[in-house]
Amino acid sequence: MIKTLKADSSTLSVFMQACRLEKSRHTPIWLMRQAGRYMPAYQEIRAKHSFLELCKNTDLATHVTVSTVEQLGVDAGIIFADILLILEPLGAGLSFVKGDGPAIAKPIRTPRDIDALPEPHVEDSLAYVYETVRQSRKALKPEIALIGFAGAPFTLASYLIEGGPSKSFYLTKKFMYTEPEAWHKLMDKLALASIVYLKAQIEAGADAVQLFDSWVGCLGTDDYKTFVLPHSQKVFAAIRNLAPTIHFGVGAGSLLSLMKTAGGNIIGLDWRVDLDTEWRRLGFEVGVQGNMDPIILLSDRAQINLRAKRILEQAKARPGHIFNLGHGILPNTPVDNVRFLVDEVHRLSTH
Repeated sequence: MIKTLKADSSTLSVFMQACRLEKSRHTPIWLMRQAGRYMPAYQEIRAKHSFLELCKNTDLATHVTVSTVEQLGVDAGIIFADILLILEPLGAGLSFVKGDGPAIAKPIRTPRDIDALPEPHVEDSLAYVYETVRQSRKALKPEIALIGFAGAPFTLASYLIEGGPSKSFYLTKKFMYTEPEAWHKLMDKLALASIVYLKAQIEAGADAVQLFDSWVGCLGTDDYKTFVLPHSQKVFAAIRNLAPTIHFGVGAGSLLSLMKTAGGNIIGLDWRVDLDTEWRRLGFEVGVQGNMDPIILLSDRAQINLRAKRILEQAKARPGHIFNLGHGILPNTPVDNVRFLVDEVHRLSTH
């Protein structure tokens, strides 16, 4: 049986309390890409396994998820996976090229390509992700939350159409404008697959889930309303009573109110916006996550302390703030700086 949102707050982690806009003993912190290339232990594992091999090896993926929490002292772990894994059962020909990132061997360029997509059957094809969730939830201490995640329909569609990373999103936008019917058909297919995927993660033991719309910041508000909002809204509507949800986009400052409309108990903020100002605009009935610039972790401890203190002051100890970076940890970040940030957030926010 899938769990519901209802729970005794006295038994919740500080992260879960923040998700439910409840007071907690300190501000919870976790960091996007907290398990990754900046950690020597991770580099040792990656030297022996490709990225996809690591994702599919549930014992190793669990080890990376859990050991990172233990090393950093964060309040939540996030399963070791990737937002694009859901594209593999769609027959996209997903691979990860060293130095270049993800690549799609069979990109979508015409409406016929969408018609040719197989049913993804993510219940079976992504069973290794659910097993990683089960093992990680069992291995983590009860007070440490476990976060599952998926890519938002727009970001997934963009990868499928672009064939890999992009700066202009020329192909995505051209397809969106010239083939609107096919676009919505693709987005609907991706939304439905993401719903099944996230529900399975929650059933396997994820305490909360985050929808990553990493590329949505390339859109204006009108395009978001027309081409994205209905589909992201569908995903959140299907899971909102199952677990707390986080909605995050990069460079999406102009879209935050629309992203709130789409859904999410917590709205992720990147470093380009002022946390206090944006939270007031959004309304305190939702929480916020963020929003330190990841590059700050490449500076010294005095600067890290200053920036952490500034963000906590902007949050004003309101229930519902989850401390995080405005995007993922950069590969050359010193691990000691990350630990220092976690310790400082706990120290400065303890009531």
